Amino acid sequence: MDQPLVEPEVRRSVDGVLSTSLRAAYAYRHIGGVKLYVRSYEGGSPGPTLRMKPGETLRIKLINDLPPNRDWLPADISRPHQFNNTNFHFQGSHVSPSGIADNVMRSMAPGHTYDIEIKLPEDHTKGTYWYHPHHHGSADIQLSSGMVGAVIIEGDFADVPQIASARERMLVLTQVVHDANGMIEDFETVFPETATRFLAINGQRRPKIEMRPGEVQRWRVLNAAYQDDMLLDLQKHDLHAIAYDGIQLGAMQSLKQLLIAPGQRADLLVQAGSAGSYALTAAPYDQGHPSPVGPLATLVVSGTPMDMKLPSQLPPAPLKSIKASEVTNRRTVTFSATAPEADAAGHWREFSFFVDGKTFDPNRVDHRVKLGAVEEWTIINTHVHDDHVFHIHTNPFQVVSVNGKVLDVPEWRDSVIVERKGGQVVFRSRFLDYTGVYMLHCHMMNHEEMGMMQTVEVFKP
Repeated sequence: MDQPLVEPEVRRSVDGVLSTSLRAAYAYRHIGGVKLYVRSYEGGSPGPTLRMKPGETLRIKLINDLPPNRDWLPADISRPHQFNNTNFHFQGSHVSPSGIADNVMRSMAPGHTYDIEIKLPEDHTKGTYWYHPHHHGSADIQLSSGMVGAVIIEGDFADVPQIASARERMLVLTQVVHDANGMIEDFETVFPETATRFLAINGQRRPKIEMRPGEVQRWRVLNAAYQDDMLLDLQKHDLHAIAYDGIQLGAMQSLKQLLIAPGQRADLLVQAGSAGSYALTAAPYDQGHPSPVGPLATLVVSGTPMDMKLPSQLPPAPLKSIKASEVTNRRTVTFSATAPEADAAGHWREFSFFVDGKTFDPNRVDHRVKLGAVEEWTIINTHVHDDHVFHIHTNPFQVVSVNGKVLDVPEWRDSVIVERKGGQVVFRSRFLDYTGVYMLHCHMMNHEEMGMMQTVEVFKP
């Protein structure tokens, strides 16, 4: 605790290709005075940060060195199972969901090595993305163990000197959870809403982030938590958002606090105030149950002042806004759940999570969308107890209204909070470039693992 912030190892593309290996295996981790023995990438948490450019190819040799599974496939696949199967999801990327690309239908069994090859289009948005396992049955256990890592698609804001000259920091937020043995071997370790022991950044508890007075830094913030929103608060400092979910904003948003859901990213400019120590905390927030609170890091401002400025304006946003006149189809998706009467005291087996009244079935196609369609979706959350986080793969979407209120500036996202008790989010999306089957789901991973997921098939008529 209170050690300088350590950023993940960086692996970069060379001559248009980022070629690397990722080994999934158990590793010892020391964090916040606790010794854990958990599943990891490359023996650490988070895994390496991958940096590449639009038009380049990501090639990964994924080595699954986890031990054999101890259980059989259950009759009900919406019960967590076979925790050592894995696969790979490049979240937020607009790439093929088929073959050996960003295909979360693949199953990568223990003791085997798998090739992944993902080609970014030349016009891919530039920004902060991430990777994590997405194998139904085991994704929650692996993600909560710290099997996560950032991907940076380089080149955004290259022409904005105030941003290009700012030091970049990668901040991967996680919830640390473990059993009495310092392990995560049972779903009961992660499911109670109060299971989180403490919060971490880059696998550190309460690291120090150092700045000079007046200095501007760019913080790439990834909420890689397995379950909960975080309401970020930096004492006596504003957080200036310049991008969300890897997509540049057309104008800077200056915030007192930032609410960031699991799976979401926010690129923030922080300008240090006068010399001193300032707490970066997760402030109290009610998402149907209290989200975890407490210190995340300490900003330590010292040294010779720097004369740096925040940008007065940003370049136009990279994606063209979707007008109502472009919409070719509309559909509604409903998140719901059943819970025992004494909700907080219930065992996980007493809960069920549904999309459109059904739990996940990988052999069922829930939505068929024509390639080239422009659709408007209404996401409704009828669950009384919990907010949910809607996420869809392959194509980003533009949020146009929340709870009946039209947004002044529609916001591009790949994940969005849908509030409980009838909350509604309306978004528009272009289904361009890629056919195949991919997922929509709640990014609160406990809920996804217990059935809150559907398939989307994009087809060429």
